[in-house]
Amino acid sequence: MNKSSDVSVTAVDGCALKVVDADRVAAVRERMPPGDDLADTADVFGLLSDTNRLKLLVALLEGELCVCDLAAVTGQSESAVSHALRLLRAHRIVAARRAGRMAYYRLADPHVRMLLDLALAHTEHTEAIHPERSGDR
Repeated sequence: MNKSSDVSVTAVDGCALKVVDADRVAAVRERMPPGDDLADTADVFGLLSDTNRLKLLVALLEGELCVCDLAAVTGQSESAVSHALRLLRAHRIVAARRAGRMAYYRLADPHVRMLLDLALAHTEHTEAIHPERSGDR
């Protein structure tokens, strides 16, 4: 149950908001990650929001693959795959292993697999409503 409080907080845009549960607000603020960490996390979700990059990552759930095989699996050009992998590698979403002239890509760590598994499980058991896709606004 929330307890009432007369404490007010001034938001960044200048609107005064009444705080209903000052203790909870203080606790959440204390646990809030630093702005740089939030920006890095938003970047990860931005990378995952692209369908072609997501296809690459889903393909890598099965294990490591080279650029040629990733292109064949996803129906993308090798150039597009290489570009996407560069971005994903720079953000530590994928890692590469060299074998002679070939580079084999894999998911960087178990956290990436967990993110993908959870996102896929979520979409499998829910029916999303996509107002942005329907054209009805």
